[in-house]
Amino acid sequence: MTENNNIAIKSENLTKVFGDFTAVDHLNFEVKKGEIFGFLGANGAGKTTAMRMFSGLSIPSSGNATVAGYDVYTETEKIKKNIGYMSQKFSLYGNLTVKENLNFFGGIYEIPRKELRMKRNQLITELGLENEKNKLVSQLPLGWKQKLAFSVAIFHEPQIVFLDEPTGGVDPVTRRQFWNMIYEASDRGITIFVTTHYMDEAEYCDRVSIMVDGKIAALDTPANLKKQFKAKNMDDVFYELARGAKRVE
Repeated sequence: MTENNNIAIKSENLTKVFGDFTAVDHLNFEVKKGEIFGFLGANGAGKTTAMRMFSGLSIPSSGNATVAGYDVYTETEKIKKNIGYMSQKFSLYGNLTVKENLNFFGGIYEIPRKELRMKRNQLITELGLENEKNKLVSQLPLGWKQKLAFSVAIFHEPQIVFLDEPTGGVDPVTRRQFWNMIYEASDRGITIFVTTHYMDEAEYCDRVSIMVDGKIAALDTPANLKKQFKAKNMDDVFYELARGAKRVE
């Protein structure tokens, strides 16, 4: 694969097969450094499977890909050290306090103790959690949990952060605040790779891909996709493509 210093993720015919089922079918695309890249698709389209391959958690069946310059077959541990990951389902330990979660993940990321203490205290202040730092995470409102989880995912200043439906279930105001945090991370040079089922959030991305039946059915800026499909919004683009899906849940 050719090297390009401006490319954070490069995928060439990336494929994942389970038995006779092709979950991800020859993905070809690149994500630029610092880009906010939306990775959309209905449930069962193959998004999570693809993200697991890019995160070094699943070995592809065929094709090639690099993440942060590292090969998804042979350098998965290096990939894991250079990315952050946040899932809607699991990101923090509810039976640990805010402070304990930061200490725990800082240790996993091998942040030196002195630097960790400084970064932890700074983050608690930035998030306005001074009065909650000794509370169990399970006691925090969902919106605060999600913002804290995102902050933990980029605690070690990774090159890329993968966000798997990070704003699911939170109110519109909190979602907007969360996206402000995403913009700030992108401005610092962190590449954002995000899945979402809120089509209005697709408008916030620099570019968007839409998967259908394991393949990328469309990839462009939101403005160009709406123009291409003569759609008023990204909801209309998504439904136009999703109608052609053959897979069912």
